[in-house]
Amino acid sequence: MNASRVSPHSLQHHFLVASPWLADPRFHGTVVYLCEHSDEGALGLVVNRPLDLVLGEILEQMDLPGEDLDVPVYGGGPVQPERGFVLHTPGVVWQHTASVHADVSLTTSRDVLAAIGRSDGPARYQVLLGYSGWSAGQLEEELGSNAWLTCPAFADLLFETPVDQRYQAVLASMGIDLNQLTESVGHA
Repeated sequence: MNASRVSPHSLQHHFLVASPWLADPRFHGTVVYLCEHSDEGALGLVVNRPLDLVLGEILEQMDLPGEDLDVPVYGGGPVQPERGFVLHTPGVVWQHTASVHADVSLTTSRDVLAAIGRSDGPARYQVLLGYSGWSAGQLEEELGSNAWLTCPAFADLLFETPVDQRYQAVLASMGIDLNQLTESVGHA
């Protein structure tokens, strides 16, 4: 992540909540955490889509300790679904760790998984496969067509809120009742 290219209108460390009018079925009912947003595009991770896979299975395949970890793994998005990401609380910096915000870091290197497997990893974390990406101007276009609602992110949702409550929790934090939304949301 390159802070020098971040726009003053960046939505980095924000949630994107799929509106009922988002046409892409891959994102229906999702909450996306934006890790990067600049004039060059955006990268986010879907944080409420658990896969039929637990972390112990991945660690075993990678020949790392922790094969008994029954921690869900999430589908972060449709781009590069074989690529792993770990959202976590700050502290230790691993080989490929970037600070997204004061209370959230992102690591893409194997060493964080090894540490988690040894019970020596971050205090709170979420493991994801794949990511959601937008080219320059694409996210802004989708926002303009009411595909997404946005709000500042909060770490408790990422690390504490049960997955099946995340969509409603973010909407509630914005004071939104899904039943009262109209297609003109976001336009005055």
